[in-house]
Amino acid sequence: MGQASTHVTAAPVADRTVEEYLELARDIRHKLRAEQEVSDSQGTYSPAMHHWFREHGFYRLLQPRRYGGHEMSLGDFYRVMIEISQGHPALGWSLTLAAGHALTLASHWSQAVQDEVFGSDGHFIAPHRAFPGGSCTRVEGGYRVSGTFAYCTGVTYSTHAIVTVIDEQAGTAGEPLACLVPRADFCILNDWGGSEILGMRASGSNSIHLDDVFVPERAAVPFAGFYANQDVSDGTPGTRLHGNPLYLGYLMLPYHANLLAPVIGAARAALDEYRELIELLPHPLDPRRKRAEDVQYQRAFGQALALTDAAEATLLHTCEQHQRLAQRWCETREPISVALNVRAWGALQQAGRQACEAVELLFRTSGTSQARCDTRMLRYFSDVSMYRGHVGAQWESFATYVGRAELGIPLEFLEL
Repeated sequence: MGQASTHVTAAPVADRTVEEYLELARDIRHKLRAEQEVSDSQGTYSPAMHHWFREHGFYRLLQPRRYGGHEMSLGDFYRVMIEISQGHPALGWSLTLAAGHALTLASHWSQAVQDEVFGSDGHFIAPHRAFPGGSCTRVEGGYRVSGTFAYCTGVTYSTHAIVTVIDEQAGTAGEPLACLVPRADFCILNDWGGSEILGMRASGSNSIHLDDVFVPERAAVPFAGFYANQDVSDGTPGTRLHGNPLYLGYLMLPYHANLLAPVIGAARAALDEYRELIELLPHPLDPRRKRAEDVQYQRAFGQALALTDAAEATLLHTCEQHQRLAQRWCETREPISVALNVRAWGALQQAGRQACEAVELLFRTSGTSQARCDTRMLRYFSDVSMYRGHVGAQWESFATYVGRAELGIPLEFLEL
């Protein structure tokens, strides 16, 4: 691959190592936990916390170096997000998705758009409503888009939003388009947080509304099948501009990993809470002993720890495998097949199942006192329950697509 330009249009963030970011995330954990209740009630984290994330470069971890970012590997990015989520899973869900879509922009939009959007200071935050919605009509020079788009996680402090639409005039042959919309062109609805939702209350997953917004043609790119079957014989706008196969932009893996990392963080947080509880509380049937002295609590803690370790190991291994396949493309131009993309998604779903099972086990064995609305254990259980209901986490039905892909049978999913 040719050498990418070294021209930088934005001031770089502090040159921190991954280990330094992990340490920053651990250091802030006590503050994130102290603010859990307030953040949940407000539906997002505080402006002060947003400022801290921005000043320390957390929004730029996947952003290209050309625009002052860290260009971090996927595995390292998710290691950092797990640490943040261990402080507050719902906040981690918001931050991961808010920062994660820099990868999408850097992979699939032109240099002109990236120069404009990343801009002079490199600051970019955007949710992406990946499944099509709203209405879209082609007009001269672009599209006019209207509609309400739900679950735009990370939108609170956004500079932009990405919404997926289908050109109504194209009929059944219409290809999904990902439209990049500036913050000034949409309004955020007050429909998230507090008691209105079961879990992930601080995730900033509000709906947004667009009212006949003009989207220039350059700001709309094809978005079919999460790019699992894209033509990469000549790379992508991202690989040609940045010289890094990270920006091939296959999105099945990162889009589910964006959900999985906070759930693993929730399992780590639940383990911390459970350990504190059983080391402090007396055994319900024998008050002379602590719960930690009983084999049943020891077994539950150990099983949940093993499940969580397995989930994290699967996430990191899947990211490493994807990185090797992307590097193979550099050398051979061989694409990452649909089957491998689908298998990565399926593996991450199984990791999510393990993390959820860990939290469910800890919640179930921690006692009815932890079912009170003001306990952290209930918060973590509610958070992973939200993931469990997510359309992308339905591992039972998705296994069919994994099998079809491996057998060479059309998936009948996302037109793949």
